[in-house]
Amino acid sequence: MMKKLLFVFAFTLHLGCVIAQDRPTLIEDSTFIQSTDDVDLFEEVSELDPERAALLSAIFPGMGQVYNKQYWKVPLVFTGIITFGHFINYNNKVYHGLRNAALLSAKGQPNPYQNIISTESTLVRNRDTFRRNRDLLIIVGSVFYLLQIVDAHVSAHLDEFKVNDRLALGIEPSIQSTPLFSQAVGVSFVLKF
Repeated sequence: MMKKLLFVFAFTLHLGCVIAQDRPTLIEDSTFIQSTDDVDLFEEVSELDPERAALLSAIFPGMGQVYNKQYWKVPLVFTGIITFGHFINYNNKVYHGLRNAALLSAKGQPNPYQNIISTESTLVRNRDTFRRNRDLLIIVGSVFYLLQIVDAHVSAHLDEFKVNDRLALGIEPSIQSTPLFSQAVGVSFVLKF
């Protein structure tokens, strides 16, 4: 153990005494040719600010998509927000009604759900189910809200890249031969550059 510790100590002292070499000068390689088109491609800057798109989308859902000129996403965002809001509100109302009915039933008083739900345990189980559904919808709705902010931010970043019109993904029918000397018909995805 002592020998290992002494070795590590000596090795670290030795490293401190090493003098680094000077950096060699860059020699241009004749095989690497840089074209001016590549430089222009990477120097292009987007007019969209990703932080602004995310902020707009956080303040008012869908505004980041409008800022990015992706108008087709706005109805999807509004539909998602309204749908989550509706079902959260519905589950919350039913939960509070069942909770009040369970409290009345525990006191021995008649509750508004006694014609539909006969036992107190069923009433409590339904109350817990609607509370769980409400809480789950709040979590999923919050994730949806955050995803639309992330979508606006990422879409603004992706606007910086040029899209080549010759780049395409096509779906074509395909006939492949199998090991048993027969042929299988299928679909192939073809990426064209």
